Amino acid sequence: MDRAAIDGDRGGMRQDEIWDAETAQRYDTPGTGMFAPEVLGPTVDRLAALAGRGRALEFAVGTGRVAVPLAERGVPVTGIELSVPMVTQLRTKADEATLPVVVGDMATATAPGDYTLVYLVYNTISNLLDQAAQVACFRNAARHLGPGGRFVIELWVPELRKLPPGQQATVWCAEPGYIGLDTYDVLRQQVVSHHFHFGEGREARLGRSPHRYIWPAELDLMGQLAGFELESRHADWSGAEFTAESRSHVSVYRLPG
Repeated sequence: MDRAAIDGDRGGMRQDEIWDAETAQRYDTPGTGMFAPEVLGPTVDRLAALAGRGRALEFAVGTGRVAVPLAERGVPVTGIELSVPMVTQLRTKADEATLPVVVGDMATATAPGDYTLVYLVYNTISNLLDQAAQVACFRNAARHLGPGGRFVIELWVPELRKLPPGQQATVWCAEPGYIGLDTYDVLRQQVVSHHFHFGEGREARLGRSPHRYIWPAELDLMGQLAGFELESRHADWSGAEFTAESRSHVSVYRLPG
C-alpha cells in the first residue's frame, strides 16, 4: 500500500496513529492514482507469477489494494497490518475466509501457514523508521518462507542528487491541485513527505508522513543479513531496466534452495 500519500497534519505521530479511521475511509481511489489499472495490473501480474502455485503474504496489507485482486487471480493471500481501521476498510471488499489478516507490526508479527512469496509494495518498508526495524522486517519475511521462497520489495530511490548545496527539500510532484515535496535529514537518513492539496481558493490541506530512506545497496545488505540473495531488480513491475536514472525499483530476494 502507498504509505506516502496521507492527508492531515500527522508529522511525528506513530504509525498506528497515522493510519486511523479517517485515513482508511479516504485511502481508496478506485481507478485512479495507485489504483489505476496501468499501475495495479502489472503489479498483480508479476506477483501472481512469482507466487506460482504457492501462498502469498503481504506485509502492511492495508485496504487490500493489491491483495484483493491477487486473491481474485487464485493466489491464496494472507496479510499482516498494524492499523485496525485499514483492516476494517479491507473487510468491505473481502471477508476473513477469503483474505485472512493478522493485526500486528510487519517487523515482528507472525502469520500461520507456509508461503512461497512475501511482498511489500509502494515504499512501505520505509515506514519503519530505523535500520534495526527494517532488518527485522527482512528476517520476519525469511521466517515465513521455505527454501527458494521470495521476498519482493517496491521502493523509491532517494533523490539526494536533486538537492542543491544548502537545500533540504525536493519537489517530486507538481500538478493542478497538488504539490508533493520531501524534506531530508541526511545525517539520520530520514525524510518527511509533505502533501499539499488545494483548490481555487486560498486554503490548502497539508499531510505529512515520516520515512527512513534506504539505498539499493543497503537494502541488499539487509537481505544478506536475513539469508536472502538478490535475484533481480527492475525499475518497475513490468520489468524495465533499472538504471542510475530510475526513480524506483522492484527488487526480488530469494532464499537459497
